[in-house]
Amino acid sequence: MSADIELYMNILKIYTHSFRGLSPESWMLAVVMLINRSGSMVLPFLGIYMTDYLGFKIETAGLVLSCFGIGSVVGSWLGGMITDKIGEFKVQFLSLFLSVPLFCLMPFFKTEISLAIIMFLQSSVTECFRPANSVAITKYAKKGNITRSFSLNRMAVNLGFSIGPAMGGILSAISYDFLFFFNAAGALISGIVYVRFFRKRQSVDRKIIKKVNLVKERSPYLDMKFLFFSFLCLLFAVCFFQLLSTLTIFYKVEAGLSQQAIGYILGFSGIFIVILEMLLVNFAEKRMGLGFTLFLGTIFCGAGYAMLGIWSTIPMLILSISLMSIGEIWVLPFTSTVTAIRSGENNKGAYMGTLGIGFAISFIITPFLGTHIAETYGFRMLWFGTGVLLVLTAIGYYLIVPSMLKEQQEIQKP
Repeated sequence: MSADIELYMNILKIYTHSFRGLSPESWMLAVVMLINRSGSMVLPFLGIYMTDYLGFKIETAGLVLSCFGIGSVVGSWLGGMITDKIGEFKVQFLSLFLSVPLFCLMPFFKTEISLAIIMFLQSSVTECFRPANSVAITKYAKKGNITRSFSLNRMAVNLGFSIGPAMGGILSAISYDFLFFFNAAGALISGIVYVRFFRKRQSVDRKIIKKVNLVKERSPYLDMKFLFFSFLCLLFAVCFFQLLSTLTIFYKVEAGLSQQAIGYILGFSGIFIVILEMLLVNFAEKRMGLGFTLFLGTIFCGAGYAMLGIWSTIPMLILSISLMSIGEIWVLPFTSTVTAIRSGENNKGAYMGTLGIGFAISFIITPFLGTHIAETYGFRMLWFGTGVLLVLTAIGYYLIVPSMLKEQQEIQKP
């Protein structure tokens, strides 16, 4: 018994050590993200909303969801560009508050074209937030804590994501309209909290903005290695973010799960990540290089998807999403770390925006391609193909990331 207690105490010590040294601003950014994502229950259920409630065909729903992805690309590019010009505070402020009325309007658009338009506008506004938020995390992180600051933010995302879909499954069973209004409420509350805490820190933003035009740095659009890295991130995102579109349809159609059960599985994924993220990130930082971490995380995601081509029982679905969650922990925060290291002092918004574009394009490709393959060739072919593509992506990460980091070290030498 004493040995067990000692083991638990050591695990707790490692866990608490993982949070040490994080700045108050990093914690508050995580709180804002937690509030916002706790209200985020629309996206995971949009596919079901269109096919089950509005009566769209699966492929039509995929096309409409692709418009969300187009808006994400526009928002990522625009957010990255204007963050370097007006500062991350104003971009996050505008994105949070402008998204509120758009969420409230969405349930009134019920045709394919009208819903596609409002989803494009909503995602354009919402996705401006991401590059600005990434720049804020980098700016407020203490030296040596960038990855853990990103991980803290992602823990908040996943804790909110464990709450949002679970609530969304319950609310959508009553009325789908509740999904949109609760999402608007989450954005409004998080916007108020963000402004109250960070409005006094705008002087830091102004100092950074003044420096932008004084130092010319490499453009991310001319950085070929970084563009290849962003392309690998796009491939990963095309596969992984089926979690938000094709996977929920698979749960409903093939596995026969109810909306509540789907919400519980997605909620389990969020809680799983919240519990393990800082431990696994801390382990990876100490024991594995960035290239190998991204390689291993991508392999875990590939295994999680590929096994869906063989089993669809509840235990296997839970094992599958657990593998995907571990993979997510070892990929997403570390892609942001690689980007932060690769960028300069005055073009972090552009670099984060370019990375965001890679992920945003996946929201165009994934819903249409995934639903098309599932409807034409079946879900089994979709999941096996996803597994193969993720293995190839993992190899790409393993080859390019060490080369990027070595080159950056040479550039920064005095």
